[in-house]
Amino acid sequence: MRILYGVQGTGNGHITRARVMSAALAKAGLEVDYMFSGRPADAYFNMEPFGEYRTRRGMTFVTEAGKVQRYRTLRDNSLPELIRDVRALDLSGYDLVLTDFEPVTAWAAKLQKVRSIGVAHQYAFCYRVPGVERAPLLKPCLSLFAPADVKVGVHWHPFNAPILPPLIEPQRLPLSREAGRILVYLPFEAMEDIKAVLRPFSDYRFVIYARVDTPLDEGNLSVRPLSRDGFQADLARCDGVICNAGFGLCSETLQAGKKLLVKPLGGQVEQLANARALQQLERGQVMNKLSTDAVARWLPGDNPDPLPWPDTAGALVEWLAQGAEAPVADLSTRLWRDFQSAGLLAEQLS
Repeated sequence: MRILYGVQGTGNGHITRARVMSAALAKAGLEVDYMFSGRPADAYFNMEPFGEYRTRRGMTFVTEAGKVQRYRTLRDNSLPELIRDVRALDLSGYDLVLTDFEPVTAWAAKLQKVRSIGVAHQYAFCYRVPGVERAPLLKPCLSLFAPADVKVGVHWHPFNAPILPPLIEPQRLPLSREAGRILVYLPFEAMEDIKAVLRPFSDYRFVIYARVDTPLDEGNLSVRPLSRDGFQADLARCDGVICNAGFGLCSETLQAGKKLLVKPLGGQVEQLANARALQQLERGQVMNKLSTDAVARWLPGDNPDPLPWPDTAGALVEWLAQGAEAPVADLSTRLWRDFQSAGLLAEQLS
């Protein structure tokens, strides 16, 4: 089986899933090529698992000051270029297209009638998960953006739907807790706004990962360049995480058992829904804008128990290697049944 795997490059959550999947796909001996879209080609980093991957412009959103800028998003994306890229992509050598909410590969598969399977957090919104009741147009928009013959959603809870647990790499580093050390990743917020909110808490050390070239220390603030290994080390030993409400990092934080404070990206339906789910599951606190008061209320809180997610990638790749004929619901039931904390999560929603 030869597979083309399309990955949305906006944010890092999709790429994190693809890294986990790439290891499982390679272990199964499946031949996979990778295509990424949604950010400039020179803005990807730590891409070694994907070999000679390809990039396209694709579609993304424009943000400023923690909000999606709708007019600039419409202005700066190029529908004609997307159409050209879809038409130019030759899928004649592939048996299957996997898409993690990536539009070029998804639409090329649809037009060329190549079987496609969508694997992404966004596909969980095809079901009645927290937050979708406020976005009635979300489900049709998903199919318009990245259609797929079979849609496989991932989330933190099954929500009585055929949804899989998160696709997250198992915890590699020993977990510890350095009191007062807070990991911060808010890529859509202005750095000066972040500093202004965190600077008053002089008894805490905030490690802020951002697009900077060199480390910078300013009092209780430590700004660090983006680094997958460095970030994972800080996640393993921190006392809590402040981040936007993207699915990937929140999943890793829940797995590590760290307290979580999220600031959803304004105007981004997925992040607003994720924030709602975290509140319902009692696994995180939410601030709708950067707020010193919200941080002050959250900092003294305790860390929850870790949620060691099952090997979703291994089970999913096994399902793919067997032809992906069995119902996704069967795979979902098996994975959640084997997940030791599934009962606890169910209690929280009852």
